[in-house]
Amino acid sequence: MGLFDKLVGWLGLKKEVNVLCLGLDNSGKTTIINHLKPTNAQAQDIVPTIGFSIEKFKTSSLSFTVFDMSGQGRYRNLWEHYYKEGQAIIFVIDSADKLRMVVAKEELDTLLNHPDIKHRRIPILFFANKMDVRDALSSVKVSQLLCLENIKDKPWHICATDALKGEGLQEGVDWLQGEETVHMNESESVMS
Repeated sequence: MGLFDKLVGWLGLKKEVNVLCLGLDNSGKTTIINHLKPTNAQAQDIVPTIGFSIEKFKTSSLSFTVFDMSGQGRYRNLWEHYYKEGQAIIFVIDSADKLRMVVAKEELDTLLNHPDIKHRRIPILFFANKMDVRDALSSVKVSQLLCLENIKDKPWHICATDALKGEGLQEGVDWLQGEETVHMNESESVMS
């Protein structure tokens, strides 16, 4: 059973959830999405995303639309076209790529200051990926370099992950599931 199947079981809801998966190129976004899909929908071979791809799949009671956005510089301007529809963000960081950590921070700051994101309480899950690589930065160090402690108006969480083995993904899905449940309950009480 894929991690999204487990997420659906915990949510117990019939709802479509739009998740944006963002991060620089080669950070492991597509590999993470592949692990999150139900086992029978997982791809055997992963290739770099050019532009973007949309993964739609259903589990027992939830429909997922995951926007896998290319992290290549020339495609990052596409990200903003999907911000309004996003109900959650997964931001993937290559913890072994110390040289581009500054670029990842710049892209994160641009995301957080965009008008379609800035005033929304959208949950952001950070995957500090590639923990299997020698000398990869810890999730605490990644958090410090990205100044995540300055994000005060959005729920966020960071997990150390190894997408190739699927390690650390469950923790992130558990957190995101809790945030989506809280968000849906808040929405229901506002409508009552």
